[in-house]
Amino acid sequence: MTSLDFQAIDADNHYYEAPDAFTRHIEPAMAKRAMQWADVDGKRRLLVGGRINRFIPNPLFDPVARPGVLDEYFRAKNPQGKDIATLFGELEPIRPEYRNRDARLHVMDEQGLAACFLFPTLAVGMEEALRDDIPALVAAFRAFNRWMDDDWGFDYRERIFAAPYITMADVDAAVAEVEWVIERGARIVCMRPAPVPTPTGSRSPGLRDYDPVWARINEAGLTVGFHGGDSGYGRYVNDWEPIEGMEAFRYSAFRTVVMADRYIYDTMAALVCHGVFDRFPNLRIASIETGSSWVVPLLKKLKKASGQMPHAFKENPTETFKRHVWVSPYYEDNLTNLKEGLGVERILFGSDWPHAEGLANPLSFVDDLTRHGYGADELRLVMRENALQLTTRRSAVPA
Repeated sequence: MTSLDFQAIDADNHYYEAPDAFTRHIEPAMAKRAMQWADVDGKRRLLVGGRINRFIPNPLFDPVARPGVLDEYFRAKNPQGKDIATLFGELEPIRPEYRNRDARLHVMDEQGLAACFLFPTLAVGMEEALRDDIPALVAAFRAFNRWMDDDWGFDYRERIFAAPYITMADVDAAVAEVEWVIERGARIVCMRPAPVPTPTGSRSPGLRDYDPVWARINEAGLTVGFHGGDSGYGRYVNDWEPIEGMEAFRYSAFRTVVMADRYIYDTMAALVCHGVFDRFPNLRIASIETGSSWVVPLLKKLKKASGQMPHAFKENPTETFKRHVWVSPYYEDNLTNLKEGLGVERILFGSDWPHAEGLANPLSFVDDLTRHGYGADELRLVMRENALQLTTRRSAVPA
């Protein structure tokens, strides 16, 4: 592995939620409408909205898969056609660093990481699960963020930047939650790349309905991390291949081909085309664990749209995108095309550690970069400097 003469900043690290992450601070009146634990057929099950939730097959995470065991699978190297359960191999007891911030700092020192952005594992599937009960959805994530503040903090020793989860389903509640996390030192917030659920359907997060939320984020200079999870796109694919509910690591060839990056493509297109960046020029968006194969096709479509409908854009939309959006690619992506299409200044290193589909050794991402011709200066940008600027709140320029 190529060595570095600096400590890296990992834009995609994870914890495994404690069993009471959603229940420790839940309002009593919402307890049965949000998350509960129940014993069903001799197994501990997570109930969400009174229904068994299967987004994560083992939401207690103990035992859990070893980091990086699916590396070869995601590099499209599975010649024997082994199923996911076989590739997971033997599970292990949960490690302290998956749930304890001081233990995590010790491991980060060993890994050569100066800092990391820390994202949920279970929670990124829960907004979709509660989309039909918006008061319960809001209460669940209000409770979740208070658990996160307890166990991780939003800025622990200037090294662990845990991202509180913001749902826009209730605009007033979202603004209040953004205010709350700002007061507690948040540098980055987590959202899902998806339309916003409403009582009558869904709407683009780029529409003016949600400007109060964007305005507060813009003013505070927070980074917004759109992190992959359950974006609800299964409902569209079900028109072709019906499956009830989303479950992590439950794949089909059809879904892998048509759905892998559709939701982040649509979300970023919505933000640009609906003018969010024109109205809020201080916004910084990081696309995390959504890959990068969608970037160049989106830029091409934006360029074409601006040529056909120049009146629809305040400026060249590809330039708007490149000014406001950072992308953390999968290690198996075509990193040469990404650099040529987006620019090295907007690429983030993310290992997805300690997930099975991530890298067992986070800094091995350097090897993938060097194989794609990244030089020393480019390595420093991707592995450290680009993320470093996102850890600092950026003052908004007065209108």
